Amino acid sequence: MQKIRDMGFERKVVVVTGASSGIGEAICRQLLQQSARVVMAARNISKMQQIAADFEEAEVLIIEADVSKKSDCEKIIHETVGSFGGIDVLINNAGISMRAIFENLDLNVIEQLMAVNYWGTVYCTHYALPYLLKSKGSVVGVSSIAGFQGLPARTGYSSSKFAMHGFLNTLRVETMKQDLHVMIACPGFTASNIRNTALTADGKQQGDTPLEEGKLMTAEEVARRILSGIARRKRTLIMTMQGKMTVFLGKLFPAWVDKMVYNHMKKEKNSPLK
Repeated sequence: MQKIRDMGFERKVVVVTGASSGIGEAICRQLLQQSARVVMAARNISKMQQIAADFEEAEVLIIEADVSKKSDCEKIIHETVGSFGGIDVLINNAGISMRAIFENLDLNVIEQLMAVNYWGTVYCTHYALPYLLKSKGSVVGVSSIAGFQGLPARTGYSSSKFAMHGFLNTLRVETMKQDLHVMIACPGFTASNIRNTALTADGKQQGDTPLEEGKLMTAEEVARRILSGIARRKRTLIMTMQGKMTVFLGKLFPAWVDKMVYNHMKKEKNSPLK
């Protein structure tokens, strides 16, 4: 197993969105352990300050930002370059989820998910791109199998992740002669607060998670795999066997996989599927 200290992030300038909790927090902590220069961007500035306080001598830039706002994304990049002179890695991690049948869904929920999950990635990448091309760096989208396979009761989430994949895959092709590294990272279900904050049909947070969090991937393991994938300049990172099988079989037997996914999601606690 490759250790983080061997991954070469020392002195690298790494921007992480959604840095205040879950996978984003774990990525930041592991980068700071490796003496990277870390830019933490999220809405919860007090939580980011608490994380940074554990690394007193580290080079950390904390930026309060909402990635659904174009001006905030521009601010993230502008302040990063002003402080560190460039960017080596952009990790588009900020994201929200939802759980509701489309028939009952307030369209504002999908708009909100697209604004954060898709447009946040587009905005940050757009402003960071000149610096990433100069450094021949990496742009990462933290996604999901929902970007390969439509998940029932997750229409907004799957839509935003499919859109993210389309954007990043196209960017990869456009810049293939410029040595930009583009990676799509797809964890399995991860123990974090993303399900607690997932939106319901009317846009309220669901509060209780429908999954057994203790049996899920840890944010620390996901972070380690993402950083390893960046170091190896991987194209796509699917982190579970179930995910790999879903993507592979979905290409060969799409109707059968649709049925399997439906039956699996129907078994969730308080599932909205009938």
